[in-house]
Amino acid sequence: MILGFDDGSRTVAGAEHLLHQVVEALGSPAGVIGCTHFVRSGELPHVACSLALPGTAHLDPARLDPDLLPEGVLTAEGAALAAAEHAARDGGRVVLFPGRDDLPGTLTVGDLLARTAIDRVLVLAQPEPPAEDVVLVTNDHVRPVWRDGLMTLLAMPAPGGRIAPAEVPNPTPCCADHV
Repeated sequence: MILGFDDGSRTVAGAEHLLHQVVEALGSPAGVIGCTHFVRSGELPHVACSLALPGTAHLDPARLDPDLLPEGVLTAEGAALAAAEHAARDGGRVVLFPGRDDLPGTLTVGDLLARTAIDRVLVLAQPEPPAEDVVLVTNDHVRPVWRDGLMTLLAMPAPGGRIAPAEVPNPTPCCADHV
C-alpha cells in the first residue's frame, strides 16, 4: 500500500520533516520507502510526500495524530499525485529506503548496491553507469530518485576519480548573498 500526504510544504526540508514525523507516528516500520514529490499544480508549487511499506504491511492513516496532518491532507490533489508517482516509480526523491541508515561516508558503488534498495547509480553526463569499484563519497546525504521504474542514485564526478551524489546537503539558495 502506498499512502500520499500533503501539508503544502514549501520546502524539501519541510516535506522531509513531515515524512519523518509520519513514519515515527506509524511506529518506524522496517523496510519503509518514503519520497518527496514536487507539485506544480494548484495555487502554489510545493512538496508532497508518499510512503510505502513492503509486502503485506498495512498503513493505517487512523493511527496518525490528527494534529500531525491538516484536515483532508490524505485526499488532497498533491497527495494523490505523490502516491501515483510512487506507485508507478516514475517520480519522486527517495528520502527513506532500506539500507539508508547504515551507509558510511565512503563506499564503493558495488557496496552501495549490495547494502541498499538502490537499483543503480548513474553519473551525470556519462553514458555508462560507473564500475562497481568506483568510490562514492556520500556526504551523509543520499537521495535517489525513481527513474525508469528503478531507484536511481544520480551522481557527479568528485576529486580523485571518485563520485558523489548529485544532490548536495544544504545547497546555497539561488540568488543568495555571497560574502
